[in-house]
Amino acid sequence: MMSTISPARRERVPLARAKLLKISRHAAGVAGFLLAWQILGMWGLVKWLPPAADTLARTAQLAVDPDFLEDLGGTLITAAIGLPLAILVAVPIGLLLGTVPVVEEMTRVFVEFLRPIPSVALIPLALFFFQPEINAKIALIVFSASWPILINTLYGVRDVDPVGKETLRSFGFGVGAVIWRVSLPSAAPFIATGVRLAASITLILAISVEYIVGGSSGIGGFLIEASTGIGMDAMIDVVAVLLWAGAIGIVVNTLLMRAERRLFRWREA
Repeated sequence: MMSTISPARRERVPLARAKLLKISRHAAGVAGFLLAWQILGMWGLVKWLPPAADTLARTAQLAVDPDFLEDLGGTLITAAIGLPLAILVAVPIGLLLGTVPVVEEMTRVFVEFLRPIPSVALIPLALFFFQPEINAKIALIVFSASWPILINTLYGVRDVDPVGKETLRSFGFGVGAVIWRVSLPSAAPFIATGVRLAASITLILAISVEYIVGGSSGIGGFLIEASTGIGMDAMIDVVAVLLWAGAIGIVVNTLLMRAERRLFRWREA
């Protein structure tokens, strides 16, 4: 008797099994990590490490804590403002440097000089020039998040097939049309990767500025208040806040990766 299963369904079955196996491995890894954490904390094998169960319970409590949610919203708003501004700054500059080699050669020294500077070291300078404090945080986010976007845009433009550009030029299209119709679409996957990398930087830098400045709103400010406590309870609060920061980073990275795969399926093919 012949099977009635369609070829498309036959292909989906192995894919579903592979996906389930991948999820199972991830779950096993997380469970193993939490078990080891619980043992180390409960038995006191690592000094000041709170048990995983107590920390996760506190992490869940923060989800309904109005003070924490207000600080969380402040950090996310700052990051949500800074990242699009970084894109608006870095993408045009990357397109310019990748399209005009002379400009790239003239500015290479400045790019290589500014890129390694730690953004945290610029906090005093940013606070001096930008007031109120949220403007300083946004300025630092734009500075630090622009680099991965700019570099990825630059290399994306360099990776464009020259045949496509020459074809458009042979039909009489100008430089602007070549950039818009060929260079930018071809470099888009590289730009998306740069944006995904920059998203993590925005969150790290926003929390760092809030923590270093002190007395400010945001997750960094909440972290300062949590660390002023005494004993294991203070450590539980600190680790719980860090878990929230890590969870937000995972969610943002996952969403951006899925958006990349959906928008640029042709690249994977």
